[in-house]
Amino acid sequence: MTPLVVAAVLAAAVAHAVWNALAHTIRDQLVAFTLIGGGAAVLGAVVACFAPLPAGGAWPYLAVSALLHVGYQMLLMRSFSLGDFGQVYPIARGTAPLVVTAAAVLLVGESLSGLALAGVALASAGLSGVALWGLRGSRPHWPALAAAVATGLSIAAYTVVDGVGVRASGTPLGYIAWLMVLEGVLIPAWAFRVHRGALWTALRPHAARGLAGAALSMLAYGLVLWAQTRAPLAPVAALRESSVIIGAAIGALFFHERFGTPRIAATTLLTLGTTLILTAG
Repeated sequence: MTPLVVAAVLAAAVAHAVWNALAHTIRDQLVAFTLIGGGAAVLGAVVACFAPLPAGGAWPYLAVSALLHVGYQMLLMRSFSLGDFGQVYPIARGTAPLVVTAAAVLLVGESLSGLALAGVALASAGLSGVALWGLRGSRPHWPALAAAVATGLSIAAYTVVDGVGVRASGTPLGYIAWLMVLEGVLIPAWAFRVHRGALWTALRPHAARGLAGAALSMLAYGLVLWAQTRAPLAPVAALRESSVIIGAAIGALFFHERFGTPRIAATTLLTLGTTLILTAG
């Protein structure tokens, strides 16, 4: 992973944590993801007018990925409605890198050094395990935990699909643009069915935050897709989960959620895991 790739993935991590936090601030999660998904679809349509069209071999991956992203968004909405941002976000993000690593090796044919594998395992186990450790002294909210783990599995699924698809597309910019268009129309369509004539009234108070989240969402995943064309999937997936620490800090600063020892331990473990990944090259 070159310094430029590392910088792109870290920038994506910051953007990702911020757009998730913006979504969490909107009580009606369907409204939040309608704004984010719909806004990203509009941005994607604009970019698609200027970007090269993805190669034919990428379109099946785009179709599958769009469905996986919608499933991810539905699960993320459920997670945010059930649990604390600083709790469910680390579990969801921490579950993904290990699954991506296994899928990249078994399905994509990538190979990683023992040092890189150790880094991925350490970062992922630290993020998800320490998040669970933060439940000590309180009764676990199993529906929230289950939704967060399911969210992590969906992240792993679309990460692998997009990692292969963007390489087949020949154009990371065109791929992200069409992905935003394809996935971005489904949740707004569902919201229109739910809210019917009252949808615009529900959207209007949150429009600025939702559209900012849409721009950050497209930027974050566009940077990740670009990085996946220049580095193996597993290290990119693990490094991008530094967003978990940013998310935990946002939870503590803005949502008054406890940071404490579990989050400090997560920071340490993530730093160690990331160092191993970068050392392995």
